Amino acid sequence: MLGKLSGWDDTIVALATPHGIGAIGVIRLSGENAIEIVNKLFPSKDLTQQPSHTIHVGFLKEGDRSLDEVVISLFKGPRSYTGENVVEISCHGSPFIQEQIINVCVNAGARLAKPGEFTQRAFLKGKLDLTQAEAVADLIASNTEASHKTALHNIRGGFSHVLSNLRERLIQFSALIELELDFATEDVEFADRTKFYDLINEAQRTTTDLLHSFRLGNVIKNGVKVAIVGKPNAGKSTLLNTLLNENRAIVSEIAGTTRDTIEEIINIDGILFRLIDTAGIRESSDVIETIGVEKSLEKLRTADVVLYLFDVNTESTGELDAAIALLQEQRGNYILLGNKTDISGEATAAKKFAGKDILFLSAKTHGHVDVLKERLVDKVIQGQVNTESTIVTNARHYEALQEVAKSLQDIKNGLDNHLPGDLLSLDIRRCLHYLGDITGEITNEDRLDYIFSKFCIGK
Repeated sequence: MLGKLSGWDDTIVALATPHGIGAIGVIRLSGENAIEIVNKLFPSKDLTQQPSHTIHVGFLKEGDRSLDEVVISLFKGPRSYTGENVVEISCHGSPFIQEQIINVCVNAGARLAKPGEFTQRAFLKGKLDLTQAEAVADLIASNTEASHKTALHNIRGGFSHVLSNLRERLIQFSALIELELDFATEDVEFADRTKFYDLINEAQRTTTDLLHSFRLGNVIKNGVKVAIVGKPNAGKSTLLNTLLNENRAIVSEIAGTTRDTIEEIINIDGILFRLIDTAGIRESSDVIETIGVEKSLEKLRTADVVLYLFDVNTESTGELDAAIALLQEQRGNYILLGNKTDISGEATAAKKFAGKDILFLSAKTHGHVDVLKERLVDKVIQGQVNTESTIVTNARHYEALQEVAKSLQDIKNGLDNHLPGDLLSLDIRRCLHYLGDITGEITNEDRLDYIFSKFCIGK
């Protein structure tokens, strides 16, 4: 990895704050010549003679032309985010001023940074491993408390610590097993096979827990798709409006009012739920409504959770049984909602549909809607959420961990079958390869370019 540092010795510049008008904009430079480049434009003080982690106020100029009054922050390598000399210029938030400052920095010897290049340099300088670097992007993109805490936990090295500890112990056993190969004719064992077997069992448990956490991690990172389905006039649009606490969908007594799907997002206990109000499912001669019904069925199949809403006053037990059969055929994750209990009463509805797991509510009067929110969260996280623990949110990590799990099983099979050390070493090396691929000990330029290309410019 460190051999890749050649070719990364130039100085880069980029806007570190969002584009557009604001009170303050921050322009960041990183590289060996970052301080010298800004010093050419800052006649107020000789920045090259100032200590690290200091702030300086003055006018930024190109020749006799004043660009802006700015605040300069100095961070000398290796005590900086990237491990290089870093200068941050806090200027007024005019897009024109920001563009002018970036242009004069380029004219003075810097080049425009590529997406994620600052964090990529931090990785290459050993300031972060790859999982921590990817967590930086997750933290920037976090939009709920759960996603924020998970990303912050990984930036602090939570995930890295788990993998590094496992990798280090495997390396120790691998070294001992490979040492045995040098004494093959003497039939000696330096690696305690019992302790090694215990380590593999522990590693399998750890890997399995991480793989299982990906489902929750995907929920935290990307949210949950929730389709609200049912017959016309069951109250689907009313329920959507009630959950959102606003009149987002048109509500009327006319069957088939909702012709197309309506999607909105709601945050419940730090989890994003993407609510999809669908057209009522029924046979119709109306061409447009028929298209809406087909879309509803499609959303039902692709949703993470389905809310089947029915009118307790008009739905028969036979109709509900048929709906349950359809849900079980299409989706395993669903919640039955008996609506309009404000008309007949909850007790009457419960007696009519006795023996079925139904949440009775009134979307119109908000009855038991809070219970529905709790059910949604429980349905998704199933009591697993603890953002202080390590949760896998990255598909790349998940794929590599699957290979780690396969390798660990091969090692275990080899121990069970008393395979010689040279064959065990092959499986151990494969396991170490995929562990190193996650944290970046083993990687290549194309992989790094792909990962960091998804970052925003300036980070």
